[in-house]
Parts: sequence; C-alpha cells; structure tokens
Amino acid sequence: MAWIALSFEATSEAVDWVYTLLAGANYPGDIQIQGLDDSSHDRSTHPDRGSSEFAFAVHLYLPDASRFDVEQMHGLFSSLYRTRMITAPEETVVMEKPAASELSNSPITRIGGRFVVLPLAASYEPESDSEILIRLEPTLAFGSGFHPATRLSLQLLERYVIPSMKVLDLGSGSGILTVAAAKLGAQVVALDNDRIAAESTQSTVNLNGVASQVTVMEGSLGQGSELGHWMGGEVAETASRLDACDRFDLIVANIFARVHIALATDFRQALRCSEQGGWLIAAGFTADYEPEITAAFTQEGFAVVECERLDEWIAIVFRRTAL
Repeated sequence: MAWIALSFEATSEAVDWVYTLLAGANYPGDIQIQGLDDSSHDRSTHPDRGSSEFAFAVHLYLPDASRFDVEQMHGLFSSLYRTRMITAPEETVVMEKPAASELSNSPITRIGGRFVVLPLAASYEPESDSEILIRLEPTLAFGSGFHPATRLSLQLLERYVIPSMKVLDLGSGSGILTVAAAKLGAQVVALDNDRIAAESTQSTVNLNGVASQVTVMEGSLGQGSELGHWMGGEVAETASRLDACDRFDLIVANIFARVHIALATDFRQALRCSEQGGWLIAAGFTADYEPEITAAFTQEGFAVVECERLDEWIAIVFRRTAL
C-alpha cells in the first residue's frame, strides 16, 4: 500500500500546536514523533535546520488514495514555518510506513525530579523506585509533554500534590497532567470542552492504570461554558457545566490567558480554603500576560506563591486566601 508522507522537524513547543491544528482539520492519518540528536540528520543540506531548537522529527502518513487534501496540510502549518517553529514540510510517497516500535531514538522526556514521559511503544527500565512513568499515545490533543507550559505544570504538580488531594485538571487535553496528579496520589476530575481532548484524556488515564482515581468530563468550569470552544471549534450540546463550590484542594489549568482571567471567580469558588487546599497552578501563557493575570487573581483573593519560567512561558502558583 502506498502512503503519502509529510515530514518536518519541530521545536518542542511546536509539537503540541501540530496536534491541535490537525485536530481542527479532522486529520484522518497517522502521526509519528521521533527525537533528534546530532547524528540523526544532516543539517548541512537543510539551511533552515541550522537551529539546535529543532528537537523532534514529525512524520504524518496518509493513504495515497485518501481524499484528505495534502495541500491543506501545507497551509495548515504555514504559520509554524514562518515563525521558524518547524522546517519546511517535505512530501514523499512511501510503500510502507514504519511501525512506531521501529523508530530509533523515540523521545523519552524527563521532567522535574520524578516524571518520565515516554511513548507507548518505547522500551524503558526505571532507574529508581521514585520515578513516575507517564505513557502517551500519539493524540490530536494538546499536552505531549514537549511544550514548555506542560513541562512547567508537571514540575509544579510534583511540588504541590499530596496523596488524598482533590484535584481539578481544567483543559485536560491529552490527559498528561491528570495522570501525573493521579500517580502522585490525588483524586482527579479531568475537564475539557473538546470531545477529542476528553476522549484522549480517558484513553491516557486507562493506559496508565489510574482510572479508579479519575473522573473525565466533557465540559467546563462555571463561566467557561459560556466562552465556547477555546481553540475555535464547536462545543457539543452534551458538554457539562461544572459549578463547583469548595470542592477542590488544587486546580491545574494549562489554558489561554483570557480564559484564566474570565474564570478567576470560578477558580476561587471551586477551591477549598483549608490547611492543605486552595492551590491554583496557572499555565498556558507567556510572561507578557503575567501582570494582567496576577491582577485578576489578586482581586479575587489569591496570593502569588511562586512562579517558574521556561523560555517565554510562565506558570504561576496562587493560593486562595479567606475573603
């Protein structure tokens, strides 16, 4: 069987945007991600590959007889190419696509002190009993573990989640943060207003053996249900509105800045003000939005505890105070 292969190199940040763009285009093919090192490709023959920021090779495979518009895919990624987040996509026809297990140098990502994020097919032997493995399938949902905002969120979850906590993962995407919180001992509600994301979260939860600790819902928190689809898609009529009050000890939200600001009151109402509770990990935005977001949450009775930065991205830990 012949396949159309579209291949390019990508920065860590770009990988999640590739997934998101493909989801919006209803992409029907396969995706394979391969980690790069200096010996895995020849930069000298590709002038736009001179940056060490390109960390992954992305391979998209479509049956040659597919009616899906390959030209549409080129247009889909044009903004990522213009901003040098990916190299120019190269189209070839291959008679056989490699199995995921045949890819050399499959990406295994260490994040924080304990998390190891790895693809489903990767072979890995834990180096210590303290390591927490999170396996991910290729999915058209945000949250691969490569994006700086996801990495920052994982680092902060490791510091703040304690066993028996009640955690809300708002905008759960691939489910990576949901699984991380569950493997740290929390009971988690995973909430996303995108059907593909909710399905991906459930799949990741099942794959990692934490289904007994997680409830996955398609919907949003409070006023978030009035904002429509955060990525510009359509929200299903069956999507739920979660009106929580003093229910969660910790909320992690890796979402757009404008959604954070719109939900500041809902975050406060949903969090318990207790000795172990009241924590909010806010991520998904660049440092440009820090003053605006901090002002919105401070007005709602949150205090800034700490923040972490990676490149231009930032994650802030707030804590609810009694009002």
